[in-house]
Amino acid sequence: MSKKLFAAVDKYIAKLLGPEDKALRSTVKSMKKAGIPPMNISANQGKFLQVLAKTANAKKILEIGTCGGYSTIWLAKALPPGGHLITLEVDPEYADIARQNIIKAGLDTVIDIRVGKALDLLHTLDAEDMGPFDMIFIDADKPPYTEYFDWAIKLSRPGTIIVADNVVREGKILDEKHPDEKVQGVQRLNKTLADDERVTATIIQNVGVKYHDGMVIAVVN
Repeated sequence: MSKKLFAAVDKYIAKLLGPEDKALRSTVKSMKKAGIPPMNISANQGKFLQVLAKTANAKKILEIGTCGGYSTIWLAKALPPGGHLITLEVDPEYADIARQNIIKAGLDTVIDIRVGKALDLLHTLDAEDMGPFDMIFIDADKPPYTEYFDWAIKLSRPGTIIVADNVVREGKILDEKHPDEKVQGVQRLNKTLADDERVTATIIQNVGVKYHDGMVIAVVN
């Protein structure tokens, strides 16, 4: 089976069940115009996150890694009236672009973008007693994924859904001696989850326009 087929099926599903609205299409265009690498999730993955957020009846969502705001918008659209989303981004330029996209989407009143190193910002959120969150999405730099996950649990409650993206990396995780620090970072998280009694977790691998990757799906015990 080819990447071409995977992408075609992905587009078929997205057209039926996860079509991008004007705000999402504009977000993708703004990222391309700014030269931001295509690190955002796919439309199908965005719809998947929406379904998870609604399943959890999420009123408070935390996102670690904003990029251009694409996944942020998908998640925020799942919030009920009075809901709130906090998203963390280390790059000020990315944060500015995301902010503009969020304003265009009409979601600036429910989304709070915080700029800085995620580990520092997570300390701040804890100090401000901003938790617990009902859903947490991790899609940032990979080496500290385990630390991000630990913070996610600290800012959670029993039943909180935690999702971590890009944990299969086209099967590179199977290479125990892989030199890429991104691969090493997700390998460390994946191994940690095997013995982590704080959560019930699995990894779902996926294929499509983003090729072969996967997500950790965990529920806090």
